[in-house]
Amino acid sequence: MNEIIEKTMTALRKNNMQAYFVEKKEDVIDLVKTLIKKGDTVTHGGSVTLAECGIPALLSNGDYNYLDRNAQGITREQVKDIYKKTFSADVFFTSANAITENGLLYNVDGNSNRVAAIVYGPESVIVIAGINKIVPDINAAMTRLKTVAAPLNTKRLNCKTPCAVTGKCLAVDNPLLAEGCKSPDRICCNYVVTAQQRHKDRIKVILVNENLGY
Repeated sequence: MNEIIEKTMTALRKNNMQAYFVEKKEDVIDLVKTLIKKGDTVTHGGSVTLAECGIPALLSNGDYNYLDRNAQGITREQVKDIYKKTFSADVFFTSANAITENGLLYNVDGNSNRVAAIVYGPESVIVIAGINKIVPDINAAMTRLKTVAAPLNTKRLNCKTPCAVTGKCLAVDNPLLAEGCKSPDRICCNYVVTAQQRHKDRIKVILVNENLGY
């Protein structure tokens, strides 16, 4: 696994992304504090990994201008407003659905606010992911999404989709059904592969030597 981690980090750097490694999730906060400044406008996408690493708690401690999409009593319209303000944020936090050994980030989104912010807008994007998200190539990333990430996230979000019931995407066994899920709750709407970056080091990837999130 150490060789795979090193290979992945080297590939990310070749793709103009910064790459970091920590042994456990408790180490993430100390590293993150070196990557953001007090007073920064910060926000994040929906992510089990970020919660496991304590990122929302850090951002809400008063040192930062936190655009909190999960604030108590927040309305749907206020959430939409935060999505728009995210594009001018200093730092956007997210995880990834998969990271390939050749340095590609693979993400799939429903509302697509998360993938949009990864691609463009915030000055800095910090991706935090456990080593369970590392896969050999883009085909493995797609399979991981269809058999792990999407089914578990739809269950977590109480979405009424086929994968929430069966544990896998309709397209796993029959690629001709790749667009077969027509559920209004479908979370696989926009597929984004993040490859070589034009703006060097804007994206920072922190790999954690644990299994985190989905």
